[in-house]
Amino acid sequence: MKPLADLLEQKEPAWPTVKEWVQKAKNPVEILETTGRRGADVLLALQVTTRSPMGAIAFETGGLLVDHGWLRILGSGGLRMEGDLARWNGLTPRPLVEAFSGAMIVAHDVLGGFFALDGGALGDGKGGACYLAPDTLEWEDLGFGYSALVQWALNRDLQKFYGDFRWVGWEAEVKALSPDTGFNFDPPLFTEAESMVSRSRRAVPMAELLGLNLDLAKQL
Repeated sequence: MKPLADLLEQKEPAWPTVKEWVQKAKNPVEILETTGRRGADVLLALQVTTRSPMGAIAFETGGLLVDHGWLRILGSGGLRMEGDLARWNGLTPRPLVEAFSGAMIVAHDVLGGFFALDGGALGDGKGGACYLAPDTLEWEDLGFGYSALVQWALNRDLQKFYGDFRWVGWEAEVKALSPDTGFNFDPPLFTEAESMVSRSRRAVPMAELLGLNLDLAKQL
């Protein structure tokens, strides 16, 4: 285990670059504040340096809320978002979910979709970003890594990406939702329905949505 001093990059920290990405983002982005020693604790658990965008986001932020909170990039957590990179990946005594062997969860969205880096469980194990799509319950290879995933989230036309799974008035509803929760839909998104209006939805913890979607994926 490297000590914190070895993980804090002094010459080429990535945080100025990440801040520039946020400032130039095409989608609305909110930088969540972290609290106390959470940034340091998460960085120590991850054992990555602040020279990397992941280390910078983990150390400097509680996470990033993109597009009114529709998509959440994990950081070190805080008052607004309890979930952090360490707890989501079983790296603390109080994990949110059971450790996901061979993959690292780095972001999630309000539909119950999850973004993870492949460590061998999802593909070739080279760290590429994958998306667990709630409408297919399959991991989709996005074709790029973590840094590009962050830039993709900040600049991609998310309205086009999520297509018909958005509804009139979603902005206000999602903005009022805790970033630690998402929607469970009935009928589920992987089944047919006339429209999103015909699906009921209720807010549930994101950890519950991950377990539910992984279980359903095995069954199907």
